[in-house]
Amino acid sequence: MTRPASPSAPDPGSATDELLALLTLRFTPQLGPRRTENLRRHFGTARAALRAPLAELRAVPGLEARSLGAIGAPKAAELALAELEKAVGAGVRVLGRGLDGYPEALDALGDPPAALWVRGEWPEFPAVPRALGVVGTRAVSPHARALTRQIAGDLARAGVLVVSGLARGVDTEAHSAAVEAGGPSVAVLGSAVDHIYPSENVPLSRRLTLLSEYPLGTPPAQHHFPVRNRLIAALSAGSLIVEGELRSGSMITATHALECGRTVFAVPGRAGDPRAAGPHRLLREGAVLTESAQDILDELGWGVVHAAPLPDLPPEQAGVLAALNVPSTLDDLQARVCLPLPDVQSALVMLQLLGLAEETGGRWARR
Repeated sequence: MTRPASPSAPDPGSATDELLALLTLRFTPQLGPRRTENLRRHFGTARAALRAPLAELRAVPGLEARSLGAIGAPKAAELALAELEKAVGAGVRVLGRGLDGYPEALDALGDPPAALWVRGEWPEFPAVPRALGVVGTRAVSPHARALTRQIAGDLARAGVLVVSGLARGVDTEAHSAAVEAGGPSVAVLGSAVDHIYPSENVPLSRRLTLLSEYPLGTPPAQHHFPVRNRLIAALSAGSLIVEGELRSGSMITATHALECGRTVFAVPGRAGDPRAAGPHRLLREGAVLTESAQDILDELGWGVVHAAPLPDLPPEQAGVLAALNVPSTLDDLQARVCLPLPDVQSALVMLQLLGLAEETGGRWARR
């Protein structure tokens, strides 16, 4: 195949042309994110890579011989144009690597996606964003569920963007608590932004910013989820692991966070619980022990948790609510507020009726 000679200096052309070139590389067989990024870096732009002669392509690190002939194939260009037209029609924004809007935070990865699909309001992601990844098991324990909600809600009230993966369990609780506290939350998907999984999270997804590296119409697939975890890690200044077994997506996220130079936070769990095995290993290896949002804010130098506005309450109820800064059993709560047990129980009932407290698995927490 004859190729036009590459220009002496990369010609960036219009942003739309570069985005189409990036999508063309994205749809080229045999090219994954790492090889595509190598091409873009080597030639300066995706457009220049597509125009490069074979002799120059052979000099790009990591390219296999079978990949060379596929670069610039008309079929990939057709798919790119069709995808961009489809995204425009669906109200989905496509962000191209190196173009406006593409998150600077993903520079920490060796294999950032060539393109990202976004639905919803897109925040700015500087190199180290004021964002925190919150991940954990799908089969979350009642205690971890309540603690996740407390931490994610407090982070949102402190102006921290909560990033997670929209999976069942910890991810769902983190997203829900963040938006209920009035903050934004980004869900990184293992499917396209128009293919929500699990389906019960469709209503929640409408309150989030959705992000994916997969083209529209892509269904969820098992191998997509470990891959998307690297985006959660890179988009965040740190990742909080609430619960997860030793071999779990949560631990994959923690590994990516360390590779990106981010901070890993872990919640201690119950001894012997397999869901605590991952966080406990991370804690032994130096992760920051985390029991509240303030632990995270202190470690990252982000200030203090700002309490949500509360109605005027009788002293007993106000004292009990203040003590629910972490999920607590009734006995623990009574010891902290120094009130008779019947008074604590009465205050909890009133707080529950007011929608300010909830009980899950024998532990009370703020709503």
